[in-house]
Formats: sequence, C-alpha cells, structure tokens
Amino acid sequence: MIKKVKQAETATPATFDVIRRPVITEKAMKSSEHNQVVFQVALDATKPEIKKAVESVFGVKVTAVNTLRQQGKQKVFRGRKGVRSETKKAIVTLAEGQSIDVTAGI
Repeated sequence: MIKKVKQAETATPATFDVIRRPVITEKAMKSSEHNQVVFQVALDATKPEIKKAVESVFGVKVTAVNTLRQQGKQKVFRGRKGVRSETKKAIVTLAEGQSIDVTAGI
C-alpha cells in the first residue's frame, strides 16, 4: 500500500522580515489620499503574507495589496560598474477610516 506523503509547507518569513521600510516619496504621499500606503517588502513576500504582516504590526484592516518588482539597474560609479539591488514594493489599500502615519519618525 502506497501512502501519500503530505509535503511540508514552505516556511514563511517572520512578520517583521516581510515589511522592510515605508516608501516616503511625493507619489507615495499622494496615494495616502486614497487610503493607500506604500512599503518596500522582501522579494519573496506574497500578497497574503504582506496583508497579514501589515494587519498585525499596525493593527489596521487591509482591503487590497498590489505588488511590483523593480529590476536592479546597471550603473557606473567612478569608473566602476555595479548593479543596484532588486526591490519589491507593496501598495496596501486600507479600509475606510483606517490610517497609518509613516512620516512619524521623520
């Protein structure tokens, strides 16, 4: 008799490892008018992980998460070639009446 072996679920990163830092730019601040907050997140973070992390860390209700990846650019600095790091951003839409003040530490 052959038994099916249940595969172990992949380990998810800890809650504080998912969210790296808030993105504080003019465009990101304009999105706060629409109840949206922009975070830089781990490259391997998924939308459900990001939603769970934001809800647990900030104590808010998240309605949607949109993500985008930016490929690292090749740059030349003082005659030496280099590559910028790849990044992943998450645009988190909050429920009505919810807010996160990401500029508090500035």
